[in-house]
Amino acid sequence: MNAHENCIFCKIVAGQIPSRKVYEDADMLAFHDIHPKAPVHFLIIPKVHVNSLADCGPGEGDVLAKMLLKAPQLAQELGCGNGFRTVINTGPDGGQEVYHLHLHVMGGPRTEWKVALP
Repeated sequence: MNAHENCIFCKIVAGQIPSRKVYEDADMLAFHDIHPKAPVHFLIIPKVHVNSLADCGPGEGDVLAKMLLKAPQLAQELGCGNGFRTVINTGPDGGQEVYHLHLHVMGGPRTEWKVALP
């Protein structure tokens, strides 16, 4: 059995687990977080399994760039015209819970966020 056959995000990419999709193309998928920390909170993931940002190399450069460039466009479309936050949790000390690279995009009025902001 392949290690990432049990990956929840791989199952979402494969359509085995439903998600509230925000965007999809050949390389990545964006969907709403099931435990949002802000009025707008979605994830962008590569379709190809990569455990974390620490596991990325030159081969992941293109998809990382696409993910980061798509984030502002999607945030704007979802109503984050006044700004948004991007976070990539990496490893256990970085707060990573799902070991499939993912970019959190959070926005909306700061008074409605469920996470402390500096």
